[in-house]
Amino acid sequence: MQKEKINKNQFHIAATAFLSLFSLVGIMFYGLPFFYDFWIEEFGWTRATVTSGSALGKVLIGPIFGFIAGWFIDKYGPRQLMLAGIVMGGIALIGLSMMTSLWHFYIFYLFNALGYLFGGPLPNQVLISRWFNNSRGKVMGIAYLGIGIGGMLVPQIAKALNMEFGWRGGLLSLGIIMIVVAFPMVWFVKENPEGVNTPVKLEPAKVPFTDILKRSSFYLLLIGSMCSIGAVAGTSQNLKLFLSIDLKYSQQDAANVLSIVLGASIIGRLLMGWLADKIQKKYVMILIYALVALSIPLLFAAKTAGVIYLFAFFFGMALGGDYMIIPLMAAELFGVKVMGRVMGIIIAADGLGEALAPMLAAWFRDKTGSYANGFSALIILAIIGTIAISFLPKKQQPES
Repeated sequence: MQKEKINKNQFHIAATAFLSLFSLVGIMFYGLPFFYDFWIEEFGWTRATVTSGSALGKVLIGPIFGFIAGWFIDKYGPRQLMLAGIVMGGIALIGLSMMTSLWHFYIFYLFNALGYLFGGPLPNQVLISRWFNNSRGKVMGIAYLGIGIGGMLVPQIAKALNMEFGWRGGLLSLGIIMIVVAFPMVWFVKENPEGVNTPVKLEPAKVPFTDILKRSSFYLLLIGSMCSIGAVAGTSQNLKLFLSIDLKYSQQDAANVLSIVLGASIIGRLLMGWLADKIQKKYVMILIYALVALSIPLLFAAKTAGVIYLFAFFFGMALGGDYMIIPLMAAELFGVKVMGRVMGIIIAADGLGEALAPMLAAWFRDKTGSYANGFSALIILAIIGTIAISFLPKKQQPES
């Protein structure tokens, strides 16, 4: 395989994706669950309620705007959508810091979903896939380090901000930080490769998207990723509640476990990105999804000394590779010209799993007083995802 030389524009692309994912996913997505127990305490809401904001946002926003966002990116490029997404994400956090009722909560979670869709993984995946070829897995892994580093830092930052300003001041500060970090880099980004030094060129020839929809591999990838993402999100979104309320961890100890999870995700992203450039991406995907299915059962023994940290490491490794491997698999199966539309649909479907699974696990906990049934459902989802991916074709499709 020919080694790909990274030029200045490509370095800017990688840095932009890193900071965007650091903000829109690391800070916003992984930061909000840290505040769930504060909302339960102040507003008297149930666990199902505090996890329902993400569900409502993704159920309403994903199916409606997912394909539209992908079409927009394929036609006009990702930059404008990313700028809008960063602003919407900032508005979501700032608005949630000022909420006083449930309808405020749901309104700003709609902004949260729009911000995640427009500025998060979808446009960054397309941006990287357009600019890189042979080193696509490695660069995707580096960019996705932003999620791990942001997610690792945000519990500690949020804890410190909460102690200094309360949870409202903490959320307000995170919203401002998110915009300041991500917006300037995206403003100056170049959307499409130009010149002889760039490895991926997008010719104007059209790719019939209906051909993609006829392939079984599209639906296997969609089902597999939706189930595994659901299992990951269901676990991570309920983890702070499980630690602080069920296991009686202090805010500091809970923050430390969350930081270990996201710290381990950094190792997972680098390792899985490297493996994806070396071996069949299908096998890397199966490895990641199997790790998800095998790590969640450790939560049943979480009261045993040291087990929660073992869970945090292996689950973090799986989490690190889970989101990153999907666009790599999609690019290999379908090519980069239709990446926007393919990933628009897949991310919308993944968003449903990401939204409903946490609420399902929380609902089981509210009804039964235990997470046992909820965690069991998440394990089943992870197993279904692994089986679906095992049926994907081995051979790479011609680059479209």
